[in-house]
Amino acid sequence: MNPRLVRDWMTPHPITIDSKTVLPDAHRLMRDSHIRRLPVVERGKLVGIVTLGDIREAEPSQATTLSIYELHYLLSKLTVEQIMSRNPITIAPEQTVREAARLMLEHKIGGLPVLEPQTGKLVGIITESDIFRIFAQEPEVEQEPITVMA
Repeated sequence: MNPRLVRDWMTPHPITIDSKTVLPDAHRLMRDSHIRRLPVVERGKLVGIVTLGDIREAEPSQATTLSIYELHYLLSKLTVEQIMSRNPITIAPEQTVREAARLMLEHKIGGLPVLEPQTGKLVGIITESDIFRIFAQEPEVEQEPITVMA
């Protein structure tokens, strides 16, 4: 059986965001696009990744004494750059989906930006949903366990 390659299962040309984007705009883009993570790109290069979880963690607690107007004002001043994960773990399109799954499990992350090795250009993103799609669409999926180094 041929190995499943990242390039065959990734989402090509992913939606990206600029690091200066304010959090409400990033949150709206994720909600409207039905995605949970956005690669952060500056001058054509990947500089980070921001997730819906990152945005939720940045939001004040509901137990706060701030008014709704004060909350909106504070959030409108926060940018993606302030909360993004820098230097995200990435994968190349020619690597296997098994390797992508191993990296996601090992690092407890839900997705990997896919970079072209020669240019460093972002060409896609592979997520846990893409991995699940293999099991849902393919009749015979390898049954070998994935080993995660602790």
